[in-house]
Amino acid sequence: MSTFAVLAEPNRRLILDLLRSGDRTVTDLVAALPLAQPTVSKHLKLLREAGLVQVQPDAQRRVYRLRAEGLQEVDAWLAPYRRFWAQRLDALEARLDAIEDDGSGADQGEQI
Repeated sequence: MSTFAVLAEPNRRLILDLLRSGDRTVTDLVAALPLAQPTVSKHLKLLREAGLVQVQPDAQRRVYRLRAEGLQEVDAWLAPYRRFWAQRLDALEARLDAIEDDGSGADQGEQI
């Protein structure tokens, strides 16, 4: 399954969001999600197979950790969109600066 197919499922994205703040056990994840333990485990398996998380056994527990390397494919895909938005935001900033420098704020020319 591709990284994008794995990320298409909202509960898997929630799991990744939870793992951004640090390592978590399956028990921690189940407590934080509106899902049963078997469902969380299935999602974790798919995330692990996609290379998005890694698991570290710790006695009887399994601790899951986010793998930033697994998100490189998504990051590469997003790069042109970041440039697109950066250009648009730069243009907006220049326009706002011009308005501010020009003194032609929205309240000028308004009649009371």
